[in-house]
Amino acid sequence: MELTIAQKLDALLKLQQIDSKLDELVKVRGDLPEEVQDLEDEIAGFETRVSKFQKEIDALDTEISGFKQAKKDSEKLITKYKEQQNNVRNNREFDAISKEIEFQHLEQELSDKKISETTVKIKFKNEEVGGTKAVLNERKEDLKSKKAELDVIIAESQDEEKALAVTRQEQSTHIEERLLRSYMRIRQNSVNGLAVVAVKRGACGGCFNMVPPQRQADIREKKKLIVCEHCGRIFADVDSHDDIITVRRI
Repeated sequence: MELTIAQKLDALLKLQQIDSKLDELVKVRGDLPEEVQDLEDEIAGFETRVSKFQKEIDALDTEISGFKQAKKDSEKLITKYKEQQNNVRNNREFDAISKEIEFQHLEQELSDKKISETTVKIKFKNEEVGGTKAVLNERKEDLKSKKAELDVIIAESQDEEKALAVTRQEQSTHIEERLLRSYMRIRQNSVNGLAVVAVKRGACGGCFNMVPPQRQADIREKKKLIVCEHCGRIFADVDSHDDIITVRRI
């Protein structure tokens, strides 16, 4: 059965009242949900940084292993060349082998230098890891505390929230899909979450801009959906207090 405009407005107003109660329950949590999320993001960043440092340290360890192997290879060549020197036929061959031995000694010195430099790099990286882990552990403790605080607040209103969520779902079925989408869009664009308001003291209950008397009369009749020309909120009714004021003025 097709609902009248008055019935549609009544259904929207009831939905708004439910949503406003849910908003109040969420508001009690304050900035805690955002603080928890920020801490979780920060912790993820620190963990990524520690992982990156560890990979860099592993790569440096691999480099040191390569330098050590190069030293061993040079040592083998030196032993080989010394044996060959015992079997040379002339001074030219002896000098050539001597140069090879000298070169391998230089290669060993270079490997030692690189091992030393890389060891220093690893030391600095480990210090960075230690500092980052210290901050990470602090943030984890902060997160644990914030989560515990948030869990207590959520637990206090959990049953009420669940009940309101069920009621909201049921109430949503009484509103046509197109109108429900419009309602949700207005709510999302509204700072205070109000999509359906009444005219209070001659002004929009959402943005507080004045509503002309003729427009108020149209809103009272509830023969068509009327929105605020300033903020786009849907007018559900005119506060009865405004009627009292009008009568007194007359």
